[in-house]
Amino acid sequence: MTVTRFHTGERMSQAVVHGDTVYLAGQVAQSAPGGSVTDQTKAILAQIDGLLADAGSDKSKALSATIWLCSMDDFAEMNAVWDAWVSPGNTPCRACVESPRLATPDFTVEIGLIAAR
Repeated sequence: MTVTRFHTGERMSQAVVHGDTVYLAGQVAQSAPGGSVTDQTKAILAQIDGLLADAGSDKSKALSATIWLCSMDDFAEMNAVWDAWVSPGNTPCRACVESPRLATPDFTVEIGLIAAR
């Protein structure tokens, strides 16, 4: 079975397609570092939309998501953005966990996603 990688660097690929499954790396808000949880979540979900499109999929085919927050105090703020983004009737399985540190102090939200094609 073919494996196709998108936006591949020395350390990782941002998306990998194997068969009819799309695996996304954990996404942080590259366009909104240091921004509010709302701004970071919006930026991440836009990145996810773009990566899924590159891989021939979209958010309606999301299977599973993992969300990391530096503080669960931000859960409601992140969920307000997530709820407006997610495809009604096609919500994925999801886990949301607190992680006191992400890649840099500029990032307070990270989202990883797996989708069908």
